[in-house]
Amino acid sequence: MNHTTYKLNKLALALSGIALVSCGGSKTLPEELNVLPTYLGTVTTTNYDGTSDDLLTGGLGKTGLAAAAAPLYANPAQPTAAELRRNAIYANYRAVLDIAANSGYGTLYGPNVDAKGNIGSGEGKIAGTEYLAYSDDGSGKQNVTLMVQVPAGFDPAAACIITGTSSGSRGIYGAIGSAGEWGLKNNCAVAYIDKGSGIGLYTFDDDSVNLQNGVRATRSAAGKNAHFAPALTDSERAAFAAASPNRIAFKHAHSQQNPEKDWGKLTLQAVEFAYYVLNEKYGVLSSDNKTKIVRLTPRNTVVIASSISNGAGSALLAAEQDTKGLINGVAASEPQIQPKTSSGYTIRQGGVAVSGQGKQLYDYATYAALYQPCIAGSAGRCTALVGKSLLSGADLVSQQADAKARLKAYGWLADSDALQASHAGTNILVAVTYANAYGKFSVSDNVCGFSFAATDAAGLPLAYTADQKAASFATMNGILGSVVYENSVGGAKAYNFGVSPSTALGDQSLDGFLCLRSLATGTDPVTGAALTGTLLAQSNRVKAGMAEVGATGNLRGKPALIVHGRSDTLIPVNQASRAYLGLNAAVEGASSKLRYIEVTNTNHFDSFSNAVPTLIVPLHVYLFRALDAMMAHLKNSTASPLPPSQVVHTVTRADNLSLITVANVPPIAATPAAGNAINVSGTVVDVPN
Repeated sequence: MNHTTYKLNKLALALSGIALVSCGGSKTLPEELNVLPTYLGTVTTTNYDGTSDDLLTGGLGKTGLAAAAAPLYANPAQPTAAELRRNAIYANYRAVLDIAANSGYGTLYGPNVDAKGNIGSGEGKIAGTEYLAYSDDGSGKQNVTLMVQVPAGFDPAAACIITGTSSGSRGIYGAIGSAGEWGLKNNCAVAYIDKGSGIGLYTFDDDSVNLQNGVRATRSAAGKNAHFAPALTDSERAAFAAASPNRIAFKHAHSQQNPEKDWGKLTLQAVEFAYYVLNEKYGVLSSDNKTKIVRLTPRNTVVIASSISNGAGSALLAAEQDTKGLINGVAASEPQIQPKTSSGYTIRQGGVAVSGQGKQLYDYATYAALYQPCIAGSAGRCTALVGKSLLSGADLVSQQADAKARLKAYGWLADSDALQASHAGTNILVAVTYANAYGKFSVSDNVCGFSFAATDAAGLPLAYTADQKAASFATMNGILGSVVYENSVGGAKAYNFGVSPSTALGDQSLDGFLCLRSLATGTDPVTGAALTGTLLAQSNRVKAGMAEVGATGNLRGKPALIVHGRSDTLIPVNQASRAYLGLNAAVEGASSKLRYIEVTNTNHFDSFSNAVPTLIVPLHVYLFRALDAMMAHLKNSTASPLPPSQVVHTVTRADNLSLITVANVPPIAATPAAGNAINVSGTVVDVPN
């Protein structure tokens, strides 16, 4: 090794915190080499100039993202990987944000609003490098997509990494508009992961799959590079396709791996991937002139685990499972987090214990799937529930009122009453998808008589067109097609057209949803009798999967900020964030650094702020504020203590013609008024009204 190389290595080691070792009067260099993690496959690298294309907007800029329609493909039957990426960014950015007129897009958030909140006149494109790889065990059966974006403004002397685990069941660009935007604007590398769900559309009619870049291929041509293909033999595949034409399989529901059990681990893998690519980019060559020396480590890099919804839950799970000290803090919004227990802590609102707390997602989703269709106006569902003594009321209005009362008794807040009807379809998808996922069922099992397919106006299964399949990576959100009820009287139909055999009513397939409910409880919802036979076995499988995803509440002393909307109707605060705060208090006690910000008039989906402006304002701005607060705290905890747990009271609008401003979404208070403080005393969580 020559003297110049020695000095460079010495500098790199000093920056990475590795000391030189003396031996017999001479100095040797214990080089910490940068090695690709063994679970990662081929790494694809693409540079974006920030003009023709970029990391944040796919080249579309602020204006293009706000356009009424996605850009067209040159050849809709064969879109290129670059076109699919662009349109996936367009779809995913808009899916998690409200970019309608007067929503705050372009003024409070958006590509043109810089990290300090200043509104710019530009398009907000961000140059940099994007890295993609699969995490897999070599079999090609997992193929979880990881991605790291490194903006051109990244400074290794002030290194930071933000995780952007996808929300819902979305693909790899699912967090682009949430944690991704904040991280890129703050010149941090962003570590994304699709967490083993993603698009993963498999169609039986042509035996085709998605590749990692979204392009379609036959299953045989894709081989181990297929994003997802169901684990069926050729004969099983042919038999299912013949018996159930036009049905589909998708990864989240049908991988038979219960991907949620690994969401924390996979988020940590994304951080490790980020370290690898950063050290490849900014490290110096080792003495072999081939391998880079590790320069960036947890000792000199700030890492914040973040995202929204399922991605936020993944961030919390990653912090719980972080035995290597990879994560410094957490800033999470509306987390889908499932405490491993609903007991051992107490949640009170306005001094009164809440009626339900800490239930798991599949439990409350299957409960909602019974009653929300009635609230949404399905007289057949209401009548059928009354006939089974699961609902009371002599007319539709009183039946709907009873359905809302039952949901509130199960843990929803009155703040969700006006939104219950609008969530019926969403919880239907959640109930069917997660039954399959938790039970690790095959697509051919048709659990509780349900399958998935595109459907026509009459609810009959319909084949995807070639163009729809080709564009699936960009247009679909990871839960694909319509829910089809195979056991409907008269033949298979979309669930909302389904007629139950037990009622002979158009009750939106109630029999099937009672079956799904029984898998959660282990008992018949109508008679209360314990399940037997096949249903008992299926219930045991679902419960085993549910047990695999429970959160411990132990954040290992890491500082964490959770923000959640009080009107969240998909992930109710009593079941998720409030319960997690209580579990954390029971586990970490006085050593806890978790803070909880509950925001009134905010829901899981920001689009409601434009649809019902008198009820809802966007929650998104509070994720950015939480990230701002966490970064400031991690850089200087003395000068920037975390804000105390509190309720933030927002101000809704009379209509959607007026602009949402900071007057509608006031800041998180450094010192909240006594009446707004959320207090944790022992294992009791007190939330003010």
